[in-house]
Amino acid sequence: MSAPVIDRAGRARDAVTHERWAEAYTLLHARDRHPDEALTPEDLGALSDAAWWSGHLDESVAARLRAHSAHVAAGDHRGAGLAAWWLHHEYEGLGRPAVAAGWLHRARHHLDGLPACPEQSFLAWADAEEATARGDGAAALAATGRMTRLAEASGSPDLLALSRQASAAALLARGRRAEGLALLDEAVCAAAAGELSGVVTGRLYCLALTRCMEAADLGRAVEWTRTAMEWCATTDDGGNPFRGVCRAHRVEVLDLVGEWPAAEDEARLACREVPVDRLEAAAAAYRSAGDVQRRQGRLDEAARSYAHAHELGRLPQPGLALLRLAQGRADAAAAGLRLALACQDTRHGPLARARLLAAATEVALARGAVREAADAAAELDALAGDVPLLRALADTAAGAVALAAGPEGALPPLRRALDGWLRLRVPYEAARVRMLLASADRAAGDRDAARRELAFARDGFERLGAAPDARRAAALPASARRRRLTG
Repeated sequence: MSAPVIDRAGRARDAVTHERWAEAYTLLHARDRHPDEALTPEDLGALSDAAWWSGHLDESVAARLRAHSAHVAAGDHRGAGLAAWWLHHEYEGLGRPAVAAGWLHRARHHLDGLPACPEQSFLAWADAEEATARGDGAAALAATGRMTRLAEASGSPDLLALSRQASAAALLARGRRAEGLALLDEAVCAAAAGELSGVVTGRLYCLALTRCMEAADLGRAVEWTRTAMEWCATTDDGGNPFRGVCRAHRVEVLDLVGEWPAAEDEARLACREVPVDRLEAAAAAYRSAGDVQRRQGRLDEAARSYAHAHELGRLPQPGLALLRLAQGRADAAAAGLRLALACQDTRHGPLARARLLAAATEVALARGAVREAADAAAELDALAGDVPLLRALADTAAGAVALAAGPEGALPPLRRALDGWLRLRVPYEAARVRMLLASADRAAGDRDAARRELAFARDGFERLGAAPDARRAAALPASARRRRLTG
């Protein structure tokens, strides 16, 4: 072999070792096309990784298929099993579940009969996810226990961090919130400290952000999205494929904390950056953008954003139902929410259901269906527990239902709700509660308190650009004066 060939092989492997993926892709791709250079199974796996990081997804899958065949030809069942598991993962991301299932079966065929080895931890992870999907929490925890033992025996920081994330997911699904979030903290700390490979770091950030938002932990979501985006900015060799997914999570956080112009800008970027095997993240970004546009009164734009989210596979509820309500189509809004609540399962986490129930309460009250609103608010209250974000949603719904009967029962839950939203620094929801409080104060005869709440609400809506709500806040004093004059 000539010196240039040896040099190119060494440079390629050095680029892979140091995760310079654009350089690794160029070098490995050139070697693969050279008639005198045969890539080893490990080289083909590295080419697959480099192609994926560089945005060449078809080439990534093709190289992984060749790596699997090469491992099989060499009698290397561990290498073949790991390649098969990655093919399962890649086909799943590409929306081909039948092919993905086939490759998972192949991974089991290669690995199940072997003595304990690190590659089997990926099978345990798949077992845990399957058990969680069918609602078998005990089996999920047993599988994550196997994964953790294999990870600890391997001494791999990557596998140990992934096992902590998988255990956290299983614990959260069983309602063991404190334990689950503590394990997520450990996994994210390992990623933030630079102890893990790039692919595991990116995957952990994406999974952890999903888990903490599903669990309604806004504080962690704010902190971890910032950390994830900082990591993406420092690992942009040829384009970081995790950047769009992390940015989509950031959009949801920015929406909640009231940074709406930034949320829309980030949503547009996320939709351009998300790779084709992670389109659910683009759908989430479109949905969040639609929520901003709807609350600002840009209903046609919101409808288009929700349609894009739906096209990409994300049912844009409850935003779409609230859009229908804003369009004067309360019955259509109620029908959409009933369907969304019926179709939802435990995998979506408590925050998703809480948002549906909060919207169902609002829509039912708008239709005059107080009993229906009370039922939705009661389910939300039972779901919320002592989780601050869920509790603020539940207290808001309870106060709105109570207000339909009179001010006395409404004031305590509404004041708790306002305190909750202010502590969480969620300005839009705080302003909406102030509107309800103004109505309750006025009905109780405290007009000064009502005027103060309305003034605060109007200022909050105007700062956010929530024009329809600001107009309603401005109109309420005039409507109250007309009622006094005609009463």
